[in-house]
Amino acid sequence: MKKKTEAPDGSMSLSDHLRELRNRILVILAVFIIGVVVCFSSASPIVELLTGLGEQFGYQFVYIRPQELLMVYFTISLLGAFVLSLPVTAYEIFSFCSPGLKQIEKSMMLLGMIFGTVFFAVGVLFAYFITVPFMLRFLIAFSTDVTVTASISIEEYMSFLLTVFTIFGVIFELPVLSVILTALGVVKPSWLVKARRAMIVVIFFVAAIITPPDIVSQIMVAIPIIALYEFSILLSRLVYKAKRKKEEES
Repeated sequence: MKKKTEAPDGSMSLSDHLRELRNRILVILAVFIIGVVVCFSSASPIVELLTGLGEQFGYQFVYIRPQELLMVYFTISLLGAFVLSLPVTAYEIFSFCSPGLKQIEKSMMLLGMIFGTVFFAVGVLFAYFITVPFMLRFLIAFSTDVTVTASISIEEYMSFLLTVFTIFGVIFELPVLSVILTALGVVKPSWLVKARRAMIVVIFFVAAIITPPDIVSQIMVAIPIIALYEFSILLSRLVYKAKRKKEEES
């Protein structure tokens, strides 16, 4: 195996960078493929868990194409493998980028990966335990006055859940994003405060789009997002003050 050649200042040639990038990508792909195999063998309990969430409100699930259930299992396997391989992926990305970053950039990148994963998971859990039940309860209520049974395609149901989970996972990244941008000098707390009113309008608009057309669901979605925005302002202020203090001392 060809060894890396480093210049006297510790830098690497372009070919060495490309070789290192290839090796790290291969490691990530290998872990991902192993994750797909592992998750596919345990996809059935996950499907049972997610369908159970709808069944408690009276939904019945069917598949209307021969390969539909298999595709659901495969989708879950891909997402599960992605989640399981995240630690390895984050480590490989950080290891590849860190030599060219400043100390504060390294710290922000590392903290962003760690807390970004945590907040994304919190967003998914919030959607699973609070948002999705409200949505399912509201939507099934339309069938109480008519003799129609809610037999839902399993693929459409899973697509609905994954969309909601992804949206809330991304929304809960707001505090992490505000900290990183403030630390890097891209955003100031005063800007976030000035944009508060406009952001509240945007938040309620987004809540109206991603929830059923009832005020309760919209409020249940909008209030946590507004709380996250206020929390982002608080964190941004703390980071900004710490940054200014460090600059004054240096």
